[in-house]
Formats: sequence, structure tokens, C-alpha cells
Amino acid sequence: MHTYINKQLENLNWNKSPRELYHPIGYALESGGKRIRPALVLMACELFSGSKDDAMGAALAIEVFHNFTLLHDDIMDNAETRRNRLTVHKKWNANTAILSGDAMMIKSYEFLENTPVHLWAKLFPIFTRTALEVCEGQQYDMNFESCEEVTLDEYFNMIRLKTAVLLGAALQLGAIIGGASDDDAQHLYDFGIAIGIAFQLKDDYLDTFGDEKSFGKRIGGDIVCGKKTFLLINALTRSKNDDRLLIQNTLADKLMPEEQKISTITAIYEQLEIPSLCEKAMSDYYNRALQSLNQITGNTTDKQPFVALAQQLMGRTD
Repeated sequence: MHTYINKQLENLNWNKSPRELYHPIGYALESGGKRIRPALVLMACELFSGSKDDAMGAALAIEVFHNFTLLHDDIMDNAETRRNRLTVHKKWNANTAILSGDAMMIKSYEFLENTPVHLWAKLFPIFTRTALEVCEGQQYDMNFESCEEVTLDEYFNMIRLKTAVLLGAALQLGAIIGGASDDDAQHLYDFGIAIGIAFQLKDDYLDTFGDEKSFGKRIGGDIVCGKKTFLLINALTRSKNDDRLLIQNTLADKLMPEEQKISTITAIYEQLEIPSLCEKAMSDYYNRALQSLNQITGNTTDKQPFVALAQQLMGRTD
């Protein structure tokens, strides 16, 4: 599936005028990535015996939209690299990345037009709603940077919007194109939401307790940035006054060496048993995903690729 999607992306022509607008798009799309979202569109379509050719337009729309968000996210984060290459705004400039990103968003709608016309009334509202929700999630995430306190409910809503809804929409679009009932398409959407939240929880966990080589980025980055993750929110909620003050002072200390800051906060997390709390939450959402999958009509064998994907995303073998 990954190879098939990459071939379709390679066939897209970004070698046109004005080159300053289109070349950065080709650069962003050729840099690789797991292609999970377009694969979900095709998998969902095939689950209901649909043709992946009918679903390819939606798959490309989802992938191009996702990469558009990355261009703009990188500007907001002032990120130097993505997928081991210079980000678009570093290779060119911020104005180029903004405009090329805008063009990618518009092109994603053009790709969505390459789906059966009689389904447009269902597909386009889902795509539009999801696109706006992703923007809402990003804004909430930015708001959290200046918030002294963030509740768990607010955190879960943010990661649902920023990360999970695009996975859910990819599955729902593919299911509709494949001929699924409204109920089955909704169950598959719910599967995507739950596994998306579980995956983000895993990312939070690995940022502090993962292995740097396998994780692919520096351990402790969220602590250094004071990012409101599941771990930090729970630590602040569960800690007593002295520990809570220590967490707040450590994160606010601009002179403290980063390694000391990471080790101090990590020790508090372990003392409060935050790692096991995060692992339980991951497991709960993983199980919710499987429960949604089980509600879909059809035999268990047909659903096995989705179970395998969930296991792969979560690093599970059960």
C-alpha cells in the first residue's frame, strides 16, 4: 500500500509555473513519511469491497492536506528540519512556505473532486469540518503555551482535534466511497479517533521515557519547552504543594541546564507513578478502538489489517 501511494504521489506534476510556488510542494511531498492517512482511506474503502481507484482522490486529498498543515506548523514552531531535511521555510523562506501551504490546501479539495460525484454531498462536508477542526486543535495547542493550567478534558479535546480527527476522517471517507452504511462509517471514524488519541499519548510518553535512537528525536524536549502533555498535567494535578512548586519553578527557570531540568521533572513523574498512568490511558484508548472496530458488520478476518495497524502504531504484539 505504501509503495502504491508513493507512486501515485510521484505521478503528480509539480514542475510547473510559477516554480517558486509549486517546487516547494513537490519538495515537501517527496520527503517521505509513513503515508498512514492515505493508506487508511484505501484500507477503509477495500474493507467494504470498494475500488481503491475510486478512493485515490480522497487519499491524495488527505495526504496533501496533512502535509500542508506540516508546512505551517513548522513555521509556527520555527523548526529547522523535518524528516531529516530542511523545512520548507528554512530552505526557501516563511512567505514561500505560507503561500505553498495555502496552495496545497486548495489542491487537496481539487483531489477530492476525483471521487464519485454522487458521494460529494457526504464527502465534502466531512473534509471541510475536519480541516477546520485541525486548525482549532492547533490553536488550542498554541493557547496552552501561555495557560498556567490546562485540564485533562481540555488536553484530550486538543489532541482529538489536532491529531485524531484526520485519522478518523480518512477512514470515514474511504468507508463511504467503499459503500459502507452510515453506522459502519461512523464506527470506523470512532476507531480512528480512539487510536489517534492513543498514539498521541504514546508520543507524550516516549518523549520522556523513550529511547532516543528509536524515537528519532531528543528525549525530554517536551519538558524543556514546558509543553502541556498528559504527563505534566497529571503531575501538576497529583502532586502536593512542595512538588507542584518544584515542577513550576523548574520549568520556569531559564538558567537551569536542560539536562538537570529533564532529570528533575522525570524523577517527579516516576515518584508520582505518571508513566503507569499514561500506559493505562494508552491501553484504554487502544481497547476503545478495537471495540469500535468490533461493531462494524462483516467477518473478523476482513478487519485484521486494522487490528494489525493499531498494534503497529502502539508497538503491541497482543
